[in-house]
Formats: sequence, C-alpha cells, structure tokens
Amino acid sequence: TPAEGTAYRLAKSDKEKYPEIVFANDQAVRSEGAEPYYTNSSQLPVSFTEDIFEALDLQDGLQTKYTGGTVLHGFLGERILDTETTKKLGRKIAETYSLPYFTITPTFSICPVHGYLIGEHPTCPKCVIEQKTEIYSRVVGYIRPVEQWNKGKQAEFSERKEFVVENKK
Repeated sequence: TPAEGTAYRLAKSDKEKYPEIVFANDQAVRSEGAEPYYTNSSQLPVSFTEDIFEALDLQDGLQTKYTGGTVLHGFLGERILDTETTKKLGRKIAETYSLPYFTITPTFSICPVHGYLIGEHPTCPKCVIEQKTEIYSRVVGYIRPVEQWNKGKQAEFSERKEFVVENKK
C-alpha cells in the first residue's frame, strides 16, 4: 500500500537528514545497521509481546475510536496446529473485544521440491541438498513472499514476535 512504501522511504530520508531521530526499530538501526522503518499507524511495536490477548487488551479501546482503517494482525507463525483452535480463537476475539477487524496470519515457507512447509524456514528441512525456500507472511492486507517486501518491511518482519496460542493437540 502507499503507506507501507512511504513509511520506509520517509524513514530512510529522515535518517540522512536527522541522524538522532528515533525509528520503530531504533536499537537495530543504531547497533546493527538495520534498515529503518516507521509504523504507519497506532499499532503496537511488532516486538512488543507474544501474548495476543495483551495486544488485544491494549488495542481494543484505541481501535474502536477510529472510523476505519484499523486492524489487529494476529501473527501466529504456524503455531496453531488444528482448525478447532483457530475457530475458538476467532470466536473468543469476536465475542470479547470490540475492535472492528482482526486477522489470524500464518507464516509458512514454500520449497520448490517439497512444497508447503509449516513456519519460517530459509532452507528446506526435508531436502538432502540445502534448498532455498520462499517465506510467506502478511504484509498489510495480503500474504506474499517476504523477499518481495521493501527493505523496511523486511526489517520489521525480522523483529516481529509471533503470538503464542495454546494448541488443542
């Protein structure tokens, strides 16, 4: 979306013009030379918590004040292993909270030989010869390969904590 590209472009520009400015990933920018990024809304930092209900508690009162354009992304990796747990989580969120939109987002990898792999795997754990995979997750409203995201969103992805949800199985 335009905001995603703009947030990264402005962060890069501001880094050059204002060396002391603070970014969403300020520590990584200063200590590791990571690409800077800004969030494009009032979301919690992606590294804030692994507790989805803590995030929901903090965002619920704020997101309901907006007239649109808000969502809480539930980045779960592939930690939910069964559909019943996913349904129960969705129902609990919908019945307990008032925020207008939420997503439940997996992270998965695609191996050219073995296909779909649960979770984030830079290389295929099934291949005998090291085989590079494509890692997929949600950037804004759609799921696409992380490799195709801008460098700011890739830096954000590397800091993202995935929410831990108790599995039924």
